[in-house]
Amino acid sequence: MKIFKIAFLFLLFIGLQNVLLAQSVQFAFVSDTHIGNSTAAEDLRRTVQDINENAALEFVMVTGDITEFGADTELKLARQILDSLNKPWYVVGGNHDSNWSESGANSFRKVFGSETFAFIKGGYQFAATSSGPNMRMSPGQVPRENLVWLDSVLNNMKDPSMPLIYINHYPQDSSLNNWYDALDKVKKRNVQLLLCGHGHNNHLYNFEGIPQVMGRSNLRAKDSIGGYNIVTIKEGKATFEERKPLINTQRQWLEVPMLNHHFASSTQAYPRPSFAVNDKYPQVKKQWQYQDQSDIGSGMALGKGLVVAANTNGQLYALDVKDGKLKWSFATGGKVYSTPAISGDHVVAGSSDNFIYCISLLNGKLIWKYEAQKAVLGSPMIHKDVVYIGSSDGHFRALNLITGALLWDFKEVRGFVVTKPLIYKGKIYFGCWANDFYALNIKTGILQWKWNNGAASRMYSPAACYPVASNGRIFIVAPDQYMTSLDAQTGMVIWRQKMKEGRVRESMGISSNGKRVYVKTMDGQLFGVSTKADSLKISFKSALKLPYELSPSAIVERKGLIYVPSHAGLASAINSKTGEVVWQYKSSNALVNPMLPFGKNAVLMSTMDGKIVSLKYK
Repeated sequence: MKIFKIAFLFLLFIGLQNVLLAQSVQFAFVSDTHIGNSTAAEDLRRTVQDINENAALEFVMVTGDITEFGADTELKLARQILDSLNKPWYVVGGNHDSNWSESGANSFRKVFGSETFAFIKGGYQFAATSSGPNMRMSPGQVPRENLVWLDSVLNNMKDPSMPLIYINHYPQDSSLNNWYDALDKVKKRNVQLLLCGHGHNNHLYNFEGIPQVMGRSNLRAKDSIGGYNIVTIKEGKATFEERKPLINTQRQWLEVPMLNHHFASSTQAYPRPSFAVNDKYPQVKKQWQYQDQSDIGSGMALGKGLVVAANTNGQLYALDVKDGKLKWSFATGGKVYSTPAISGDHVVAGSSDNFIYCISLLNGKLIWKYEAQKAVLGSPMIHKDVVYIGSSDGHFRALNLITGALLWDFKEVRGFVVTKPLIYKGKIYFGCWANDFYALNIKTGILQWKWNNGAASRMYSPAACYPVASNGRIFIVAPDQYMTSLDAQTGMVIWRQKMKEGRVRESMGISSNGKRVYVKTMDGQLFGVSTKADSLKISFKSALKLPYELSPSAIVERKGLIYVPSHAGLASAINSKTGEVVWQYKSSNALVNPMLPFGKNAVLMSTMDGKIVSLKYK
């Protein structure tokens, strides 16, 4: 009995100590600055000046979408402006900082020092993670390496009962494909408040019993001036006041109780992604699975019994195709979004550390590397011992596979390249994030023609799709929801149309016989479009019906099956004759990269959250 009383008094003491420690804190909550927008720099400078004049503010946090396009110049300007703050400031990235980043989000780490932050202030533990999508359009995602980091922070808290405030750019709901991973982690501690941006409006949410506050954008938008929030946590509540900088207007719009919700002892269940589809199709089985500790944002290559993949921790590595065992690993200096290519004993891939690497397939040792002036996010194509690859420095290069020597260099690419190029009838084709699409002479690198889609925004560029060709025509799709057929020889538009039956975006592929171009719509449908018709003519329609769909990953057909990736971890195999769904398999809830069928009845799939799965089907 005495021991029980001592334990009770100790717990009571700890609880009172937390109340006393978590007394008060006041800080500036800034979000969605979007440097690169026409008024963004002026809006942020005004906010910085206003914050500097307020001695009561203890620190500043900026919750994502720091830039408009993730460009190096935008990041440096944002850093320059934020450096003029006279108090500590903390920043995490959002989707605009990563999805269209010319550096593959590598510059974000260089400019700001980290993608995450954690500190203790006023008796509260603050912890923040960045969020994508990273270089591939999909719902948001907290990078797996950020979740591993969050685990480390939470597991090493000196006082596990200290009140926790978790910060992420996205709302903590299904707009993040791994929302539940982060929530499950923070709910093991005394999480009392979530903060986010993304929606550009002040708003209160409640996610699984935790209040989450979305802060307005710092941009002025249709107003004459921008704004931010001042947060005061005191006496068991958090108050939010919207501040109009330098004109002394401030209004309290929200008060949130700061409570210990005791999630660790709760038995309430919340919705989680369902994997029931795997029971529906017993003819497909998982042979093995490999879990990376980082994101995987590219496809894979297969050669001599090895599967070669890459991750956002900068590694290229090989797994045994039979059992998924790691055979070797090679470290680059930056995140890798380039799908490796294999020819003989050579593996080639680009890295966001500005290098193109060639390593040995046999042992993972470096053979050669070639330095570009910026990140290399494009995927290589190897043809007759020549490596063709685009980068972010305005160059598209041809390198000797054996020596790495430069064979030719096309220096007039206006935007950065993230795609895998297409070789067809003596030319090489690729798009970039400047609305341009190029055709070069494959032997000399001389420009044969260039086409521009005329979009006002570069975010509509035909940059992320893998172009395909048949019957003397090149086919592309883009975020502007147009499908375009170009004459392969001249670049003249044969037809350019929106599909009435659905909204195409970036996911496409070619049939084995070259008669159809497969396109996946944002409405989750799969169509085949004739490669001979003089207009957009649908010649094939599948029974597949996915929910709202964004994954740009390429579609592949092999041995009568069409492999369709999704942005929610679901792979679908479609009969190429009937359009019926043969089987489906869900390995995670993250974006599926381009799939890799092999052998008699097997396929490899990888997902953005670092899973590689080998499937065998009957």
